[in-house]
Amino acid sequence: MNYRTDADYKAVADTVPVFCAHDKIVDIKKLIPNPRNPNTHPEDQIALLAQIIRQTGWRAPITVSTASGYVVKGHGRLLAAKSLGLKRVPVDYQNYASEAEEYADLLADNRIAELAEIDRQQLAEIFAEVDMDDVPIELTGYTDETLRELTDGLIDAINEEGYEGDDWFENRERYDNDDLDEESEEYQEFIEKFEAKRTTDDCYTPDIVYDAVADWVANEYNLDRKNFVRPFYPGGDYQSYKYKKNAIVVDNPPFSILSEILAWYMENGIKFFLFAPALTLFSSASAAAGCALPVGVGVTYENGATVSTSFLTNLEDKDLRIRTAPTLYAAVRYANEENLREQHKELPKYSYPDCVLTSAAVQRYSKYGVDFRVSVKESCPISALDAQKEYGKAIYGKGYLISERAAAERAAAERAAAERAAAHRWELSEREQDIVRGLGMQ
Repeated sequence: MNYRTDADYKAVADTVPVFCAHDKIVDIKKLIPNPRNPNTHPEDQIALLAQIIRQTGWRAPITVSTASGYVVKGHGRLLAAKSLGLKRVPVDYQNYASEAEEYADLLADNRIAELAEIDRQQLAEIFAEVDMDDVPIELTGYTDETLRELTDGLIDAINEEGYEGDDWFENRERYDNDDLDEESEEYQEFIEKFEAKRTTDDCYTPDIVYDAVADWVANEYNLDRKNFVRPFYPGGDYQSYKYKKNAIVVDNPPFSILSEILAWYMENGIKFFLFAPALTLFSSASAAAGCALPVGVGVTYENGATVSTSFLTNLEDKDLRIRTAPTLYAAVRYANEENLREQHKELPKYSYPDCVLTSAAVQRYSKYGVDFRVSVKESCPISALDAQKEYGKAIYGKGYLISERAAAERAAAERAAAERAAAHRWELSEREQDIVRGLGMQ
């Protein structure tokens, strides 16, 4: 594998630099797209890829199978290179054990990326904290509109919380936290956006789930829970932890270094019963002695991630490598369901008279195409109703008292929005539209 050299600049048409590892710089005419590639590349995607290559150079090569000679990964980049008039491109040659393996890589190239989820908080923090002014937003794959939709005001709020960096959007809405109703559904959704995000290694276990596991371990192995220790909670250093003589580790460790942890515990003679990722359970267990309990029960951790969870332990007989644990599965599943029910308790919802107007109400009218307007002389700003003040409540985001005439129009707007929300609109096909256009023409 080679990295960019001065020769590479000359080897690629239009002097597009190569910054990625590759095997060769290859004549673009020699590359053959796989004729059975199911991944399509629309024109706007090709245009974006071309813009990225032209402005930032080659950051990933085109992968070609040594067996079939077909392009496996990088069909879109190949089309983009052709649109730029490039004559040579960086290529990485791969040996596949079978045709099936080659197609699996081809199919996964686009599909796995589609399965990714966006952490909106992290996305917002990037645009709030990193100076992105020197890079066109299109190169990120986002537009101002999609960024607004995904971050939903987070960028603005982060900037207001004191992060360095300029505002990404102009005329941003400002949140007045003093006026938020702390028991309202809107307020709860708002503050949840700013809770600290944890990594996969910080999947802290809900107490109810941990207790279910600890109780099972105590009963199954006739142990005293007083001897159970949690060196990984919250984020402790397991090697520096002071283990007492009778200590038994019952905890959820960082999955990324699980094999290292197992080996260290076995080497130091420390007893353990550890949470482990179900899908890679055996690969983790193979690094050290111990017994695997492939329970595979879904656990929703405190960071919101639901992980299929199993367990590893050295509390079993040394000759036992794998065992099932149906009662453990049932206990953890029940505890997890109880935890989710507790988390999803319905928050109180409030309604207001027609003469009280909130931003959320007007947004709903816009969504369903209802025209509604209020003049300055028919509205008065208000942060809370007198009835709310004695309970310490307020209108989320403030609101307006509106005249009786405007309130009557608002009631009509409510009815229209409700009707349109309940209606399903069937669309005409092209064939039916042609028929409609032809009606009355004869």
